[in-house]
Amino acid sequence: MSRITTHTIDTINIGLMILSLIAAFIFPFELFLFVYAFLGPLHYLTEINWLHKKQYFTNNKYDYTIIIFFIVLISTLILTKSVYKIYVPLLTIFIFAASFGMVFFKELKPKIIFAIICGLGGLALYYFSYKEFRILFSSLLPTIIHVFIFTGFFILLGALKSKSAVGITSVVLFTLCACAALFVRVGINNNVVSQYIYSSHHTFIRLNKILIGFFNLLHSNDIRTDMNVPSYISQQEVPVYLSQTGISIMRFIAFAYTYHYLNWFSKTSVIQWHNTKKLNLFIILAIWIASVALYIYDYKTGLSWLYILSFGHVLLEFPLNHISILEIKKQLTLKFSGS
Repeated sequence: MSRITTHTIDTINIGLMILSLIAAFIFPFELFLFVYAFLGPLHYLTEINWLHKKQYFTNNKYDYTIIIFFIVLISTLILTKSVYKIYVPLLTIFIFAASFGMVFFKELKPKIIFAIICGLGGLALYYFSYKEFRILFSSLLPTIIHVFIFTGFFILLGALKSKSAVGITSVVLFTLCACAALFVRVGINNNVVSQYIYSSHHTFIRLNKILIGFFNLLHSNDIRTDMNVPSYISQQEVPVYLSQTGISIMRFIAFAYTYHYLNWFSKTSVIQWHNTKKLNLFIILAIWIASVALYIYDYKTGLSWLYILSFGHVLLEFPLNHISILEIKKQLTLKFSGS
């Protein structure tokens, strides 16, 4: 890959960041729901297919079967609303740790020992700090950490490898866009969400509430008093839909998800995810069209049926996330050591 091509892709991504931010400021709830339904399924399918070609970036050809087993187990617990779904955060951290072992160790024995040790550590955190543990590994890791933090790592790694001014600019701009979404207060979006938008978004409301509490931005004078609260919005939900902080959090979420998807598709020529069997492309296209149609028919039904794809692609990407972090450490060490 030539430097010019890398420069061009970085430039395109800068434009996509700005476009995502502008759209998030104008219609945050609508943008998030649209990209999640329209671009999300295509992203999951193409990335899983690409990861499979790359052996999921693990040292052993069949390591990924362990991840798939836990994907099926976790999905079953959640979709069936089992009483044992409270253990999903524990299973998630186990896979996260085991994925590191699949990348860092070549032999099976150290992989198993490492996974067991991390599993025991996760078990201790689970019982002694359940609330925080659940928030981190059940709510944040599969969502905002995946689409924002890990995307930021990929951008940083690309900039460190290319050593280009445009690459560094993209890292800075990515951070500034997120800060703008969170902290710049402008009255662009002044409409109360419709009942359809409210109903479709309600499944995600926990993430919004967590981020509102995490940033601790909500003040008593933050709730909008210039309009009546619709009957379909409860008083407990007012901070999410009728406060400046709630709108800012939604702008951040919409920006993060929109750019996460656009970034993936913008790098097609680099990672070559489209270079696969025609049958695979046909299956991907067919499932994507069916998925979008299902979302159009009923948004909540679409969320339920596509949960496995959404959650599964996050877990299957864990080994690549670990590799990226290790590679960033390597690049920074080389940079500061003067090598």
